[in-house]
Amino acid sequence: MDLTIRPAVPQEYGTLGEITAQAYLRDGLLDSGESDPYLGVLRNVAGRAAAAEVLVAVGDGAVLGGVTFVPAGGPMADIARAGEAEIRMLAVAHGARGRGVGEALVRACVDRARSVGGCASVVLSTQRTMRAAHRIYERLGFRRTPQRDWNPLPELDDITLITYELTL
Repeated sequence: MDLTIRPAVPQEYGTLGEITAQAYLRDGLLDSGESDPYLGVLRNVAGRAAAAEVLVAVGDGAVLGGVTFVPAGGPMADIARAGEAEIRMLAVAHGARGRGVGEALVRACVDRARSVGGCASVVLSTQRTMRAAHRIYERLGFRRTPQRDWNPLPELDDITLITYELTL
């Protein structure tokens, strides 16, 4: 399969938003399922693209997945500090999993981070159950940073996101 990683265009926002929402739903990552308010955030690719860089993986003429790359802080950063880029909302269409799409998207973010002046590392947050993603991160040299683990919803103490960092 020929795979191209490039910036998303507005005509792809709806498709990528649905791929992202369905990835989280199918993997059981949203406590409230279809009624979870985070689904609106996942589907709002236009909002992410206005505040960060949204990359898509395109193969066989279709969008197969995407990721949000936050080059240096800004409104889309959750944990990035000065000198760090952040990866957010990595998602691959169910039918495209296991074909290297997720890894290609992460590699593209790492390459992009290397081109950002003053960027010394790439950071990300992930849920404990996202084991396939963890394998990608670890294969690419990311290391766990448990001291940075955090809870995006303090009122729900069962949602602790674990963190990884790659030093460039």
